[in-house]
Amino acid sequence: MESNAVLLESKSSPINLLNEMHQLRLLGHLCDVTVSVEYQGVRAEFVAHKAVLAATSKFFKEVFLNEKGMDGPRTNVFLNEVQVADFASFLEFVYTAKVEVEEDRVQRMLEIAEKLKCLDLSETCFQLKKQMLESVLLELQNFSESQNSEEESSTQPSILLESNAAAVAEADQADCPLDPPDSPADRPGNRVSPEMPATKPKEKM
Repeated sequence: MESNAVLLESKSSPINLLNEMHQLRLLGHLCDVTVSVEYQGVRAEFVAHKAVLAATSKFFKEVFLNEKGMDGPRTNVFLNEVQVADFASFLEFVYTAKVEVEEDRVQRMLEIAEKLKCLDLSETCFQLKKQMLESVLLELQNFSESQNSEEESSTQPSILLESNAAAVAEADQADCPLDPPDSPADRPGNRVSPEMPATKPKEKM
């Protein structure tokens, strides 16, 4: 009697495999390729594993599959026009599936991913650039909305002040008439300027 097949699958195995390969590279163990990188006079060498580079980069896969002979215990690959820091970040990404870079280096990482034909890194950079662009657009939208609300709040009080001033003027005119008939002190003939002194009567000649 045949038994049913069951699936044995480890969720942690891919991560453990990457971590172990990363530690082997850092220690220089079992590395079979040396990548020399030079950019504007700055040069550095990185040791790595052919299998990892070939599995993550079509550029390295083509190089390794087309090589005719070994130059010794390790294959040497020379890359120009690639900055040392960018290739170090590339290696960290292909060995760990993650890397932390400055925002202004995302475009350069996308360029090196396209140059080395690393699809995973290219997609990751593209998605990150998309998120950064959406974040900038959202900030601009919020700033524009806040500016509009400030303009509206600054115009409303002036309208209210004008209406209040008009109401006060109307109330003053209603309660305090300008020329009341029973006020002899306000008649034109009886007005005396407070600043002008009273004139003395002329002496008789």
